[in-house]
Formats: sequence, structure tokens, C-alpha cells
Amino acid sequence: MDKKKVAVPLVCHGHSRPVVDLFYSPITPDGFFLISASKDSSPMLRNGETGDWIGTFEGHKGAVWSCCLDTNALRAASASADFSAKVWDALSGDELHSFEHKHIVRACAFSEDTHLLLTGGMEKILRIFDLNRPDAPPREVDRSPGSVRTVAWLHSDQTILSSCTDMGGVRLWDVRSGKIVQTLETKSSVTSAEVSQDGRYITTADGSTVKFWDANHFGLVKSYNMPCTVESASLEPKYGNKFIAGGEDMWVHVFDFHTGDEIACNKGHHGPVHCLRFSPGGESYASGSEDGTIRIWQTGPLTLDDSEAITANGSTAKAKVTPEEVSRKVEDLQIADEGKTKEKGEAGNN
Repeated sequence: MDKKKVAVPLVCHGHSRPVVDLFYSPITPDGFFLISASKDSSPMLRNGETGDWIGTFEGHKGAVWSCCLDTNALRAASASADFSAKVWDALSGDELHSFEHKHIVRACAFSEDTHLLLTGGMEKILRIFDLNRPDAPPREVDRSPGSVRTVAWLHSDQTILSSCTDMGGVRLWDVRSGKIVQTLETKSSVTSAEVSQDGRYITTADGSTVKFWDANHFGLVKSYNMPCTVESASLEPKYGNKFIAGGEDMWVHVFDFHTGDEIACNKGHHGPVHCLRFSPGGESYASGSEDGTIRIWQTGPLTLDDSEAITANGSTAKAKVTPEEVSRKVEDLQIADEGKTKEKGEAGNN
């Protein structure tokens, strides 16, 4: 029987606190980029392919809950517990704008045309800032029924999506009228909501369920029960044939989109998985965890049997492997080996 291969991720260090949000840019002439939000108050920008650290955006005074890049990856935005959302120059790292709020800001998103920034948080208000007129007061959309957890744009910036921390459902708002036009009902609060790259699906994670919704007609397309409480899910962007989910059990699960069957289970994080996203070409995906690391997993043939994890260090662009990482990797391999022994035992009992 063939030895089951263990997926070896790129391990990105640098954050000193839990990683709570990840966002990939679209593919640009310079490649694609990954930005991470962490409770350490310092969002980080990386090369999306290699995981190499590019820079850290410094200026927040509280946990950063959400981060994003605009379509061209020229600007970054971050939402923080310091009651502000900031816009940054992604090339120089300079702060361009700081938009003050009256409470914790949990979510932010650039519009597709890059002219607007949407924010939401504990104030239960969705705000739209015009980046061409940053000094003008923001437009406030009709009051959200609960504290805002996630926000996104869809339908070429005609519709806004939001979910709440303290109640189930995803609300879809008409930007022109500022009113809710549709609610996608879920039992638990939605901790992750992603609009697919082709605009066809909305992927949500609520409790121990991952759901896929028709982004244009708003019907429920598929709903799958997960092996644990999941915090985040992402649909493969190129073929749409698989999705990833992660949460309390610290593992990154890969599932078949059409059947819901688990294809792979990647182990390595030492804390719950808070965020997961596929790269724009679908060749890899990133996971961020309570353990403060980001791991970039290859979708394709990058698998090694007993090798060390490839490390992309957070403080320098040059990769270094520390003794702690080596011992961690050995632990990971022991856990994986135990899993294999268990699988063999179960196979023998069938």
C-alpha cells in the first residue's frame, strides 16, 4: 500500500498574536498578494505565491479584525478595535486615510471600481467612504439589525452583503436605496461570507455548516454539515469543484463541491483556524490561525513525505528555519503518523 503523503505548507511567521483575516488580491502585472489581519495590530503584506514578507502597515493601536486590497493591489485597508478603518499605500506602506468610528470596526471592503470603502462593526452601521473625497462624511446605509461581522460588494458594486456577530443570516442591501432586499437565512451567525470570483456563488460558514447560495437569485444551492464548528470557508475559484473549511479542530479540510465528500485534511496549526482563502488562480490556499501563523498549502502536486515545512519568515524576506519550527514539524509528523496508524487499524477492522 502506498504511503499516504503529508501536505507540506509554506509557514509564514511574523504575527505575534492570532491571525483573524486573510485576503488575496486579484492577479496583477506584478503577481498576486496576500494581506493578513491580526490581533497584534499590524497588518502584513506578502507575496501571495511564495509567502515572502513584503511589509507591515504600522499605525493601529488595537487588534485588526479585517483587511483587504483593492483590485490593483495598490492600496490596502484595515478595520480595527481602535475605532478606526485605515487606507494604506500598498507600495510604500504609508497611511493615506484614517476614518474614525465610534466603536470597534470589524469589517472593511473596497468596491470593485476601487473608489469606495465599505466598513461595518459594533455600531451596527454600514458606512461607505468615497476615497476620491476622503474628507467628505461617509454615506450611512440603513441601520444593521445587529453588530456587523462581515461585509462584501457584489453585482458590480450595486449590492452590499453583510452578516452579524450576534444573529444568523446574511443581508443583501441595495446600494441605491440603502434598504435590505433579501436575507439568506442561517441558524447560526455567519462568520465568513465570500463572493466567488466569477460572481456566481456566495459561500458562507455558520456554526458547523458551509452553504453555497446563488449570488444572483439568492437560492440555497448546497449545504454541507462539517466535522466541527467552522469559522471560515472558501470556494476554489478556477473550476469551482472543491472548497476548504477550517475552525475549532485546528485542521484545514478540503471537500468536493458537488458531493461534500472530504478530499484531504491538512494538519499543522496549533490553534483554531480563523480564516481561509484560495489564491486567485486556485493553485494554493492560505490558512490563518490562533497560533499566529499563516500556512500556504499547495492545491497541486507539492507534497513531501518527511521533509521540513518550508518557512517564509515574517521579519526578513530570507527563509530561516528555527529549532522550534523543526521540533514543531516533528510533532506534526508524529500526529500525522498516529492518524495513519489509526486509519490502517480502522481499515483492518472493516
